[in-house]
Amino acid sequence: MASSVLTRFSVSSTPSAPRRRRRPGWAAAAWLIASACLVLGAPSGAAAQVAASAPAAAAQPASRDPGADFITPHITDSREIDYPCLRPGFVCVQELPRWAPLRIGSLEIDLSPTKHVVWLLIAAILCLATLLAAARFHRRHVANPAVAPGGFAAGIEAMVLYLRQTVVLPNVGPHGDAYTPFILTLFFFILFANLVGLIPYGSTATGNISVTLMLALVSFVVTEVSGMVALGSDYWKTVVYWNTDLKLPLRVLMAILMSPIEVFSKFTKPFALTIRLFANMIAGHVVLLALISLIFTFGSYWIAAAPVLMGVAISLLEIFVAFLQAFIFAILTAVFIGQIRAGAH
Repeated sequence: MASSVLTRFSVSSTPSAPRRRRRPGWAAAAWLIASACLVLGAPSGAAAQVAASAPAAAAQPASRDPGADFITPHITDSREIDYPCLRPGFVCVQELPRWAPLRIGSLEIDLSPTKHVVWLLIAAILCLATLLAAARFHRRHVANPAVAPGGFAAGIEAMVLYLRQTVVLPNVGPHGDAYTPFILTLFFFILFANLVGLIPYGSTATGNISVTLMLALVSFVVTEVSGMVALGSDYWKTVVYWNTDLKLPLRVLMAILMSPIEVFSKFTKPFALTIRLFANMIAGHVVLLALISLIFTFGSYWIAAAPVLMGVAISLLEIFVAFLQAFIFAILTAVFIGQIRAGAH
């Protein structure tokens, strides 16, 4: 919904853009809900366990000392969530609820929420609140052009316009506006999920490979379905290498040799998206942990200044990386969609 509204004002803010029939808002809402629901199910799916082990785990009290480590909780998943308090370390731990297991035949799967699920939900709520607020400011400006949008709304509008003009339309190709809500949803959702992991007591859910895998699978499914719609009956040519310029015997031989590579290349794309986002988001926290640990390794206050200063620099770099990785994920998804649709135009 939010990305649909923002897409509308991005189109209306571009003087050269032809007037297009507006798509219903539920279409963009479906993109957002589908992406968020699939992603929110990822950590629980990756941590799915046979429910026989759940009672024993539930019976064990929390043994982690919340004040002992303040870096790894940002990247590790758990059945606990941290919150501020006045105890030593200024961190308290709250056990998350456990739900009845999902039964599939003889298999019982535990789908109870984890810390990363909670922070993905928080990121989704913040994303919706931010974009809907920006869209409200823009509608007010459209209704009364004399009222200029504020700095916040103007900044969000600039980001939306930039993504549409430089990421979506040039890479997706003809009728690229149909994919603008999806690409915007990917970018802003990943951005907020990255940023909430940098705040105190937060957690970087995109440092969980199951989360990045589900995001990549959403991108993969949209890419392949787009190819099926655009290419129609010629979609099989993206799976089987069939060069009509070659003679039939050589054509068959090349099809046998190259078709496995064509199929393999389809799955390398979501694999690359998965590993790139996961590795980059977890690396900054690991480097920060290594720098801070130097203080305790040497046990001296004299060297504390250097690790602290380098830690501040790494934290500032992580803010840039949070934006960069969201942008890279969005632009690669647009490129993959444009590549598979290119044969139809």
